[in-house]
Amino acid sequence: MTTAPALADFARTTRGTGPGLLLAHGAGGGIEANYGPILDGLAAEHTVVGVDFPGTGKTPKARAPLDADELADQLVAAADAEELATFAVSGYSLGGAIAIRLAARHPERVSALVLSATFAHADTRTDLAASIWQRLYESGEHTLLARYLNLMALSESALNSLTPARVQASAEQLAHDIPIGTGDHVDLVRRIDVRADLAGIAVPTLVVVTTNDPLVSPALQRDLAAGISTAEVAELPSGHLPFAEHPREWQKLITDFLARN
Repeated sequence: MTTAPALADFARTTRGTGPGLLLAHGAGGGIEANYGPILDGLAAEHTVVGVDFPGTGKTPKARAPLDADELADQLVAAADAEELATFAVSGYSLGGAIAIRLAARHPERVSALVLSATFAHADTRTDLAASIWQRLYESGEHTLLARYLNLMALSESALNSLTPARVQASAEQLAHDIPIGTGDHVDLVRRIDVRADLAGIAVPTLVVVTTNDPLVSPALQRDLAAGISTAEVAELPSGHLPFAEHPREWQKLITDFLARN
């Protein structure tokens, strides 16, 4: 039995021209959901390629638990389909851990890494947050889940800039857009552990630490950076959603780093 969609079934986004840049999105997200606000800016200087993980976008839901190696290899297969011999990889949240696995499995293909709001493994706090996320999804109480995600993803200042009525309206909209693969993605958040891969990364790496992040603590993000000898750290005063809170600044950090590397 097939455990995940075949390459042809993975929805692929391709935009722009220039050096290759692969995108790996976060749990419960998607390429458009997580990178949409900065796609045009990234594509101005790069051939940008991303795939939606199973159960999000137009990619079918997987029939078995997601495998990090398989997702990493699917990204490389998408690069192959676009005839990209080498590429940088930008990974957001769960996608950052997938990007690290990709770099470990295909080091000859990767020219640089950008890891934003991400982690090498889920610590106790992140696992607890993810377990509640997973349980709320499975319960079918998706409006309550959306309210929880607003609490856990937005920075304090961003959340407090909204009235309770706007938060409720946002949650009701988000509840309709939660991907069917969310439970599978969050399960992988809880299982993935790429700490053993960090020491082997030799390419230029930028770790974008979202300093007001309630979901993935800045300390956990900095732990990841400390494990990569080539890493430099940039701080972004954002919650877990840099594409929502500070898209221009996030894009500039990525494009300026790639221009230098």
